[in-house]
This record gives sequence, C-alpha cells and structure tokens, in this order.
Amino acid sequence: MPNKLLVSAACLAFIFGCASRQKTDTPPPAAPSSPQAASSKTAPAPAASGTPQAAGAKPAPAPARTDGRKVKSKDGKVDGEIFGTPGAKSKFAKVQIGMSRTVVEKLIGGPEDSDTHITGRQFTPFYFGGDTLRYEAYYKNEGQLTYSNSSRSSAPDTLIIISVDTKATGKRR
Repeated sequence: MPNKLLVSAACLAFIFGCASRQKTDTPPPAAPSSPQAASSKTAPAPAASGTPQAAGAKPAPAPARTDGRKVKSKDGKVDGEIFGTPGAKSKFAKVQIGMSRTVVEKLIGGPEDSDTHITGRQFTPFYFGGDTLRYEAYYKNEGQLTYSNSSRSSAPDTLIIISVDTKATGKRR
C-alpha cells in the first residue's frame, strides 16, 4: 500500500510539474542583412563529383510570407488571413474567408493539386476543438487556398487562408 501511494504521488508531481512549466515564444534569429551572406546560404556548393545535387535531395522550403492581413468572415465566426491582393478578374477575387470548400469549388473550379496534413493541435491532450486537419488547394497562376476543420471529427471545409501568387505552378512545392 505505501508503494502505491508513493507511485501515485510521484505521477501527480510529474504531471503538474510539466503542466506548470513556463513556455516561451521567442522569435527565430534574424536573417543576415548583407547580400553576400544571404546568397551563400541559399546557393549550395556544388558536389565534388560535379553534379548539382543528389537525385533524392529536396529543394529548400520557400520562405514564410509576411505580407498577410487578418480578416474575419462575413458572419464574424471565422478568423482568417489573406496574403497578397487578388486581381479584379482573378478566381480568388470571388472567394472569401469562411466559405465552404464545396461553394468555393463551384465558384472557381477544382484545384490543379491538393494536399492534406494534420496540425500540432492533433496531439494536444484533452483538446476537442477544430483546426486539427488542413486541406491545401493549389491553383495555377492564382495561388493557394487553405481550409481547416471546425471540429475534431469533421473534414477540413472552412476557408481560412487565401495566398495569392500569380506565378504559382498549381503544384505542391
């Protein structure tokens, strides 16, 4: 009996100790401002054999966009972001944050490519809300639309991010 009490007390101390640990959100270090330092990081040195890169190597990810603006849906229930400004006659000018995926696809057509992934909220214990799954739709010469789920068990069907890129290939990067 004393061992069970000791183990229970140790487990409780561990759980509450981890839960009360302070989390800090520090921004990542700033990128170098000199053009020479920036180009040396982005351009990899050629391999010794003369080949540019190995066949299985992935290209570096695109830098994060910072030109976004926060917006709300017409009904005020959905918070979203818009990166860039869609042209007056572009497909993305017809869509709005908070629209469902079926309505968007009826308005502007289906995407050239798409991708689905889970978010970090999927792994949060005792979190039963939405935004655990995202669906990204890629449109050629338009950009990318990102949808999120409204509850843990639903499909990602609410538009939350409009990312305008007139040079988009319509494929995942």
